[in-house]
Amino acid sequence: MKSNRLLLRKFEKTDTLALFEYLSDSEVLKYEPYKPFSLEQAAEEALKRAETPEFIAVCTTEGKLIGNLYFAEGNFNTWTLGYVFNKKYLGQGYASESVKLLLEYVFRETPIHRGVALCNPENKASWSLLERVGFRREGHLKKNVYFWKDETDQPVWQDTFEYGLLKDECASLLK
Repeated sequence: MKSNRLLLRKFEKTDTLALFEYLSDSEVLKYEPYKPFSLEQAAEEALKRAETPEFIAVCTTEGKLIGNLYFAEGNFNTWTLGYVFNKKYLGQGYASESVKLLLEYVFRETPIHRGVALCNPENKASWSLLERVGFRREGHLKKNVYFWKDETDQPVWQDTFEYGLLKDECASLLK
């Protein structure tokens, strides 16, 4: 999948350094379920993602890896969307553009009829992106997930916004 500015492709083992650049950044990972990666962990992750169709590399047309999309099929012809981007490329429309490319592909080329995305209510950039590309907030789940434990080994519970988008709601992308 590609546009004038972006190429969506499978991960390659050569993506290690670019992947490390954003997966080692605690600010980028603030709302993710993992801690910053070491270079060795990023190398392992690049190999794993190269063999996993759920992860999609987002690259500039010059070939620079700037982030990734996550696409996982679920039950009843639904799919779950996720994304993480290098902070150097935020605010330039790359995330919106890549999500639109993926939406167009998924809803045009597969039998999937509904997309779902989850995000932390404090992550305004994420839920704003979802709303810009047509997702609608369907719920606010209270303290439904934790990624970390506190110093007393107790879960730090977080809320989640749930978003959804139906195939027939994004007809403008499918023209």
